Amino acid sequence: MSDPKLDGLSEEERLAAEWAALADEGADGGGGGDEMGGGGSTRVLNQDEIDSLLGFDSDGSGDGDNSGLMALVNSALVNYERLPMLEVVFDRLVRMMSTSLRNFTSDNVEVSLDQISSVRFGDYLNSIPLPAMLSVFKAEEWDNYGLMVVDSALIYSIVDVLLGGRRGTAAMRIEGRPYTTIERNLVERMVHVVLSDLSAAFDPLSPVVFRFDRLETNPRFATIARPANAAVLAKLRIDMEDRGGRLELLIPYATLEPVRELLLQMFMGEKFGRDSIWETHLASELWMTEVQISAVLDEMTVQLYDVLNWKVGTRILLNATPDDSIQLRCGDVAMFDGRMGRKGGHIAVRIEREATKEADTRR
Repeated sequence: MSDPKLDGLSEEERLAAEWAALADEGADGGGGGDEMGGGGSTRVLNQDEIDSLLGFDSDGSGDGDNSGLMALVNSALVNYERLPMLEVVFDRLVRMMSTSLRNFTSDNVEVSLDQISSVRFGDYLNSIPLPAMLSVFKAEEWDNYGLMVVDSALIYSIVDVLLGGRRGTAAMRIEGRPYTTIERNLVERMVHVVLSDLSAAFDPLSPVVFRFDRLETNPRFATIARPANAAVLAKLRIDMEDRGGRLELLIPYATLEPVRELLLQMFMGEKFGRDSIWETHLASELWMTEVQISAVLDEMTVQLYDVLNWKVGTRILLNATPDDSIQLRCGDVAMFDGRMGRKGGHIAVRIEREATKEADTRR
């Protein structure tokens, strides 16, 4: 039986009303506590229930991100370990960036990979410390976008190094003003270097060109995906003696979808059961295989009764003449048609053409 009071309400309002009714029934059946208060009582959680809800043990220590509210918050995130080859790609990127940035800055540059994690795009965009420069780049072959974030410390360090700042002194920061055209151009040159290395890092897996699209300083103008979409975040640390900063790469999972099957590999070159080396070796050996070829002069259909009556001296009359073509077969497969003749003291067959499909299926 449906309650007429709930008719005309939405599904959410109906569920809320049902929960409220259940709470009122529990309060009415609570016993003597309600008689003293003269009204409905409100149940208060004790400390153990609060700790259990927040994901803490009885001794006050939390058990990580696998329980309580953190489990609910992180339930929609995708673990980057589902794509094992990403770690290999970013390791290659770190090694290549160390060399290319040394050539770019003519200074001793050390690049390290701090963390690879999965985040929601909207949450990451809101957590970017400003001021910063956000470079939007496009993966041409994958037809989607990614994001590179250069923090303020790295921006001033690059500018200081490229403009001849003295070593041993920290880069001077001037906060509270927009970046100048010179600073933007220098950072854009560094972004081009990093994007070139990123393309080379993906090249053994899948050839792709990452093209610089635009440079933004406001995160609202660097929205390349929906806020709830999952993305891979790689945090890199770039040190130039006593100067340096952080560079972060954000690649949405939608961008990596065209190469998802390749990123699922456990090691470089895995072909999911196929071995290209063995296939090549087998194909080369097949060319050296010896096969037996049969020259068929003619075929005829004979009843089994007649075959059983054959004796020594029985003659079988064929319909073939010396000028008719004969067929060369390998097993049951017709290969060629030719003419029979004699060469020296041997009977020979001169191949004239390949056998047709109709001749191949003829019995």
